[in-house]
Amino acid sequence: MRDILIGIDAGTSVIKSVAFDLKGRQIAAAAVPNSYETVGRTGAVQDMARTWADTARTLSELAGKIENLGARVVAVAVTGQGDGTWLIDKAGDPVGKGWLWLDARAGDTVLRLRGEGGDAERFSHTGSGLAACQQGSQLRWMLDEAPEMLEGASTGFHCKDWLYFKLTGIRATDPSEACFTFGDFRTRAYSETVIDVLGLRGQKYLLPDIVDGAVTHHGLSESAAALTGLVAGTPIVMGYVDVVCTSLGAGLYDPGSDTGCSIIGSTGMHMRLATSPDDVRLNDDLTGYTMCMPIPGVYAQMQSNMAATLNIDWILSVAGGLLNSMGVEKTKAELLAQMEVWLAEANDRPPIFHPYISEAGERGPFVDASARASFIGLTMSSGFPDMVRAVFDGLALAARDCYLAMGPLPQRVRLTGGAARSAALRRIIGGALGASIQTSEREEAGAAGAAMIAAVSLGLYGSMAECIQEWVTPCQRPAEPADEKLSRHFDAVFPAYRQSREVLRPVWETMTKQQDKVQ
Repeated sequence: MRDILIGIDAGTSVIKSVAFDLKGRQIAAAAVPNSYETVGRTGAVQDMARTWADTARTLSELAGKIENLGARVVAVAVTGQGDGTWLIDKAGDPVGKGWLWLDARAGDTVLRLRGEGGDAERFSHTGSGLAACQQGSQLRWMLDEAPEMLEGASTGFHCKDWLYFKLTGIRATDPSEACFTFGDFRTRAYSETVIDVLGLRGQKYLLPDIVDGAVTHHGLSESAAALTGLVAGTPIVMGYVDVVCTSLGAGLYDPGSDTGCSIIGSTGMHMRLATSPDDVRLNDDLTGYTMCMPIPGVYAQMQSNMAATLNIDWILSVAGGLLNSMGVEKTKAELLAQMEVWLAEANDRPPIFHPYISEAGERGPFVDASARASFIGLTMSSGFPDMVRAVFDGLALAARDCYLAMGPLPQRVRLTGGAARSAALRRIIGGALGASIQTSEREEAGAAGAAMIAAVSLGLYGSMAECIQEWVTPCQRPAEPADEKLSRHFDAVFPAYRQSREVLRPVWETMTKQQDKVQ
């Protein structure tokens, strides 16, 4: 009996395969830590062969946890980290390593393209701001600065596209990544205008066919079956990009409600639902993303701050490094537990922190590859707990900044991602947004969203709305109302947060130029 759906979610930190029954209940999961390497000051790449081997390993390990898994699988759906550039040759072998969304080498390229006059027209088609993390920007950088990187390349993938190719032998991408990078969200097809604005007419051959996993699938290849322990011919479904799949699993698709969705992971994604092309709100700063959802005529409109939990990782590493220098070793789990103590000890009015800790700068609600983190308002009375609280407040202020770029603040936000487990962070974000916060009992929203696409694609449900009623709605926990005192605090602080980040932009640029000279 075929009674299992598998969702693969190849994230920046972890690659996982998760098995669900046909009603959406999680049965088992297998995960492998992911890793990437830096290139110079701003590059970030990942070994493509290792990524596939790790993904195959999670499927094989899942087969070891579930009896007779191969014969029971209805379909496997794959999603993964978005943006980036993963090149292969005609034989299907990697051309170099995969560039990640964290790679900021194309920062100057983005500034030049945004200043050349065609970016507004490009934005009108994609609904998405140009950023250094995107494949279009990265390909243009390669073309201009290192054309040898393109030698021998025949197809340009994103992470999930590469895994789909290794599973099926099919060169394809999905409507979400294809359209926010090179296409028109209204037509769900590539746009000649966008390709021309990016100056990539001569590289159009790299763009794979667009395959909508909500209506199409391909069979598992013999070679992939041998590696994974699954049965050759098993339907493989191309999921949409990970943030779309996560938004599905977290409950963004709820027409008629004033509900947003935020993913607080390595990066921060803040989303509103657009139920038609006319409902998409494009801003004057030409920033954000408009992503097709696996539902006809429906979109997830997003603003994304580049670094979310990376900021928490940074402040933890500062604490851990200081303790280690004094001969005291603490695990990350111990430091996370201590963080709750620091938050409780912090002043109610901590300094302002701009959470731009990534070397890739910022992409939402403004684009600036030179953006850097900073504390504003430190005094002699400021202690380490105040700095920890400021980091958490900074993530919440960045979320508010992002939502306001898409319209009014939502009344309710469905929160997901690893950091959503923190009661303190939920309370702080709810206060900053003046919104109730709702989380889900479902831990693997991204893998679940991919599996939901497969469930609809294979006809197990007549529509995504029907699937959501069974897979998502029962998992929602009661909403936690916003703390009114915190809301008043953030209402007072936010103008200074925004003013100071605007004033600092020329400072970031000067600092970046100085660093470049030193190197």
